[in-house]
Amino acid sequence: MYSNSLFLVGKTKERDDTAQQEQSGLWGQVGDCGEAPGGRCPPREPAGAAAWSPGRSPRKPAPQDIRPPGPGRGLRSAEPGELVAGVPKSGIRRPRRQYYGCGLVIPECLENCWILDLGSGSGRDCYALSQLVGETGHVTGIDMTESQVEVAKKYIEYHMEKYGFQTPNVTFLHGYIEKLEEIGIKDESYDIVISNCVINLVPDKQAVLQEVYRVLKHGGELYFSDVYASLELPEEIRTHKILWGECLGGALYWKDLAVLAQKIGFCPPRLVTANLITVQNKELERVIGDCRFVSATFRLFKLPKTGPAERCQVIYNGGITGHEKELIFDANFTFKEGEIIEVDKETAAILKNSRFAQDFLIRPIGETLPTCSGCSALESKGIITDPFTLAGQSDSMKSRCSPDVAGGCCGITYS
Repeated sequence: MYSNSLFLVGKTKERDDTAQQEQSGLWGQVGDCGEAPGGRCPPREPAGAAAWSPGRSPRKPAPQDIRPPGPGRGLRSAEPGELVAGVPKSGIRRPRRQYYGCGLVIPECLENCWILDLGSGSGRDCYALSQLVGETGHVTGIDMTESQVEVAKKYIEYHMEKYGFQTPNVTFLHGYIEKLEEIGIKDESYDIVISNCVINLVPDKQAVLQEVYRVLKHGGELYFSDVYASLELPEEIRTHKILWGECLGGALYWKDLAVLAQKIGFCPPRLVTANLITVQNKELERVIGDCRFVSATFRLFKLPKTGPAERCQVIYNGGITGHEKELIFDANFTFKEGEIIEVDKETAAILKNSRFAQDFLIRPIGETLPTCSGCSALESKGIITDPFTLAGQSDSMKSRCSPDVAGGCCGITYS
């Protein structure tokens, strides 16, 4: 269920600044709001805002001021075993109260990968990922809060023993996510970078994305969840202490993500999930005005410079652990095992040049492919890129669910 707090789209607000906290469970209540949160960096002070106490979050819980408009507004709820294949419920110990997050940042096809977590906090996401990448993979967590890093480090030995690893495959570093070079993160050293509702807390978002691009290998991706705005935020919102602390004041105008991605060299952003955020506080509604907010997950791929791409037909071979029958790649493409799918040139280029290449048979349109269970052409309706459009469609689907089902579509109760 949602805790009684100010910003409730998957942002659990309880936290304890001491390192000696009760340790138990895999991601604690991962089914509460359908995501795999990890400890997050505290907010940074926005330019022009009145100063707040150093080292303290400006977040001031005011029950039910900002929350999802009804059941099912958080990211899809599920049991941990369903969300992340191969991670037992009892597999991770971590501080129960030290985390934030607004989405699930566990992508697919992780075996042997090197992963960097921006804003890793107390290490929850890192420890889940460390089992999924295996002993020959590696996970590095970066956080600006030294006490969070120290908490995360305490449980390395426990998890390595739990997973049966001879050598630790997790590292935690203290530093700033827009200054990765200062803490020794080398060029083209990671397959995947993840981030869970942290980039919006950094004023210079272009610097963060530039650093991510630098450290990613060719074919790698940034898989991240964050909060986005429906328009460019005015100064009154950007410098509002409560809205900044609740990840609204630092939200990027969603169209600017594509602009920054192109400028830096990424492929166009690929929208994965999106959920609307509503504000139910008269004072904050006045400040926000016509602006709307959404929590969304995107993928940004860094591809090698190759010749022009072309539309292709692809067949998924079902080789990805936990996704053998179906791979939900993003909001626009779901690949079922053995089914021919026609894809646009950008999707074809990503599948050819990323870690997913070995899991697909890719051929030019018109070439004969092996007999399969079905065929689906790319529909003319186009690709969904607007998170507000996707979130609206999701709301429409949920509104058609029977009101007699406890907790909405997913059977989860919110309060």
